[in-house]
Amino acid sequence: MNINIVCIGKLKEAYWRDACSEYIKRLGAYCSVDIIELKETKLVGEGTKAELAVIESEGRDILSKLDSASDAYIIALDVKGKKLSSEGLAEKIDALALEGKSNIYFIIGGSLGLSSDVLKRADYRLSFSDMTFPHQMMRVILLEQIYRAFKINRGETYHK
Repeated sequence: MNINIVCIGKLKEAYWRDACSEYIKRLGAYCSVDIIELKETKLVGEGTKAELAVIESEGRDILSKLDSASDAYIIALDVKGKKLSSEGLAEKIDALALEGKSNIYFIIGGSLGLSSDVLKRADYRLSFSDMTFPHQMMRVILLEQIYRAFKINRGETYHK
């Protein structure tokens, strides 16, 4: 299985990079992982119009990475998406594999969220919480939950 994480922004702090590297290393036994980092669009001005311009610009960048992934299953991380337990995410990943969908893209937006075009392109909208998390932290949380899902699906110890 190929797991691709398309995200806005780079991990600036070493502790986020280290945590992601650890989970990517662990996931190597189960799948390939590719992190696709896209540049954050600079907010020029103030107000809703300026924020919308950022969201749309980042959305176009995300969609450009999905254009070549026509066979992929797209999961957008969205606070308004469906909430799943760890077991539920494991079941979702397992079901996708059984359906022959071995190329999964997870999308993490920037600090202002995802454009409506990205959300429309998504096959599934996943929420980890009603809370908002920094996108750097969300990348680590997502990688950990994907790792946990593979451990659950294999019946291996880790998940409690």
